[in-house]
Amino acid sequence: MCRKMEKQNITLSIRKDILRKIKIMAAEQNSSISAILTNQLEEIISRAEGYQSAKTEHLRLLQQETNLGTRGLIDWSRDDLHER
Repeated sequence: MCRKMEKQNITLSIRKDILRKIKIMAAEQNSSISAILTNQLEEIISRAEGYQSAKTEHLRLLQQETNLGTRGLIDWSRDDLHER
């Protein structure tokens, strides 16, 4: 079932040259300025939410103990790694 999303009008202040170009673009796409802006805002939100989700997941992974095959033991020294 598809629910109609509630909408709210807003006022924007846009440079006249940009407004003229977006009006032309909307007409060429058989769309509206509102639809174009809504799509762009949805993309911005989606990217931000995706970034936040990935960040949260990576921080969670960093908190986990990672098995590096050493069983938690360091059996080498700095000098062993950097033979001089």
